Amino acid sequence: MRKALPSDPPHTEAPGARPLRIAWVGLRGLPGVQGGVETHAEQLCPRLQALGCAVTVLARAPYQRGPSDGTWQGVRLRRLWAPRHKHLEAVIHTFLAVMHAAVVSRPDVLHIQAIGPALWTPLARMLGLRVVVTHHGADYERQKWGPLARWVLKRGEAFAARWAHELIVISRTIQGDMQTRHGRQGHHVPNGLTPPTAPANADLLSQFGLQAQRYVLLVSRLVPEKRHLDLIEAYSRARARGQLQGWQLALVGAADHADAYAQQVSLAAAQSPGVVMTGFQTGETLQALLAHAGVFVLPSSHEGLPIALLEALSWGITPLASDIPPHRELGLPQDNIFPLGDVTALSDSLARLAQRVEHEDGPGERLQRRREAAERFDWDRSARQTRAVYEVAVRGK
Repeated sequence: MRKALPSDPPHTEAPGARPLRIAWVGLRGLPGVQGGVETHAEQLCPRLQALGCAVTVLARAPYQRGPSDGTWQGVRLRRLWAPRHKHLEAVIHTFLAVMHAAVVSRPDVLHIQAIGPALWTPLARMLGLRVVVTHHGADYERQKWGPLARWVLKRGEAFAARWAHELIVISRTIQGDMQTRHGRQGHHVPNGLTPPTAPANADLLSQFGLQAQRYVLLVSRLVPEKRHLDLIEAYSRARARGQLQGWQLALVGAADHADAYAQQVSLAAAQSPGVVMTGFQTGETLQALLAHAGVFVLPSSHEGLPIALLEALSWGITPLASDIPPHRELGLPQDNIFPLGDVTALSDSLARLAQRVEHEDGPGERLQRRREAAERFDWDRSARQTRAVYEVAVRGK
């Protein structure tokens, strides 16, 4: 077992010292690219840059806007070719990125994101690179993958545990699972949140026909493990009982690849009064949707440490989440948890929490939730911990 890092390690750098050169691989791109890993990178990479790292993101060309080489908040963005294919784009692009790092850029640390791209960890080691892997969740548990893809993802997880110089996990749940399955815990560096510094513009809701404090919100990609169909059914049942009068359901997000599930969600939403699909949103519009929601729901069957839910908590929104371990790790009250897949319980919880928002949940309660979340989850602290992991990887044998 590796020695744990301090919870908030100091950063010291000698005057004139060369910055640590870090290459991030395994993500689609940034900024404003849909996905938890991408949001994770969007928050951490500029902070690492400010901490004395020279960060390059080797992004997938279909997702990364702009020229082949550019910068964003000091972070260098390098576009590499990738096929637009659900099963092949991550594995092919990561192979090309590893080869680019080994032959062209030679970073001090190659930072691989997620267990699918971690399949190439042994290759990176063989090519003489110092490798850090961040484990964002057991992706082989996602419903969208078939048997072969699940096998590949499990190999990626095993290779990360066996071959990475240093391993980062974003939740205690993942840390415990890795110790059980592979005998290696990894450094716990959780996702963070950024407390809002200014009010969000409620006028931006009008384009979707939404009213502040009178809608239920889910922000996610259109993938089966997010269980949109459960939420639509639960909302429709409560509405039919007259328990969500004047409330709407807003589904924010899109599918990376058109598939049968995304079509099912679109059809169910179209046939259910009160359901609004906004598509993928970012920036001020996304912040307005989060800030003015009445209840934020995450009915997922699989998560790592959900950034969308953390962002909702940063605004003090009343949360409701399935009872999977990563959600319980957030310390939500029992009233804000429902059994995974239980549409009746989800419907009853929606009605109960909406009633509470209307009659009991005031500014004081929201402010308290914001303070509690900000104390536990902090991107600045996570960036300092990540840089400390890089230093361990560079110094290690």
